[in-house]
Amino acid sequence: MTAQTIIADIETLPAAERAKVLAYVGRVMETDDSWIPDSFKQGMAEATAGKLVDIETVLSGAKPPLRES
Repeated sequence: MTAQTIIADIETLPAAERAKVLAYVGRVMETDDSWIPDSFKQGMAEATAGKLVDIETVLSGAKPPLRES
């Protein structure tokens, strides 16, 4: 079964049943992040930790501040 087949089947469901499918998918997406690349997760963790450098600073040729480990 392909994603296209599943989508076509979902489209034939009554609105209440489609809502159940969407609610299920939403719950799964909130709890299963295996589809998110590890590099993105790492970038988000670094952003949350404040480990960002202003792009204009880097593009101007200035050295970014030293990172603390």
